[in-house]
Amino acid sequence: MNHLPEDMENPLTGSQSSHASLRDIHSINPAQLMARIESYEGREKKGISDVRRTFCLFVTFDLLFVTLLWIIELNVNGGIENTLKREVIHYDYYSSYFDIFLLAVFRFKVLILGYAVCRLRHWWAIALTTAVTSAFLLAKVILSKLFSQGAFGYVLPIISFILAWIETWFLDFKVLPQEAEEENRLLLVQDASERAVLIPAGLSDGQFYSPPESEAGSEEEAEEKQDSEKPLLEL
Repeated sequence: MNHLPEDMENPLTGSQSSHASLRDIHSINPAQLMARIESYEGREKKGISDVRRTFCLFVTFDLLFVTLLWIIELNVNGGIENTLKREVIHYDYYSSYFDIFLLAVFRFKVLILGYAVCRLRHWWAIALTTAVTSAFLLAKVILSKLFSQGAFGYVLPIISFILAWIETWFLDFKVLPQEAEEENRLLLVQDASERAVLIPAGLSDGQFYSPPESEAGSEEEAEEKQDSEKPLLEL
């Protein structure tokens, strides 16, 4: 079998792909494009996406949950007032849970400021809070005497450590990729709508192709046949 050279195949494939893209763009309904663009623009006007709002709610849950556990610990170990004086006023790194509560406040302030107020689209803020939390908790577990103070010596550090890493996973694998995907969809829809406006409405596939050429000498053969048939008709 005969194969076309590569320099001839490339123009053919290029023209076919351009024809297919034109057909795809022309087949898109402009009303649907405008509806999609308006929906994406409405999301942008909200200022914060749904998945980012869920992340901020989880960060708030982190602070409230750690605060609740710390208040329970204060109430269990001799009353809230006495324990507050011992852990806050007479703070001791080796036996106090107050610094774990402050660590949760630190995560809340940095993450809400970064991803709700400033609307960052980078992972550096969550990387900072997770690194600080992990390093502080590891040092406190190794150096302090929390394990000798009952169940809360295990619960508070472990819960804080797990929540910090869940926040990191949620932002890195859910928030940022989903927002980037929505932004790419918006750009594609806007690009398709601009192309659809530039293409005339009456454009059809037949306009891209020339009519088949007639065979050479067909008109001359027809005239000779008519000339040969004239004497027969006269007879």
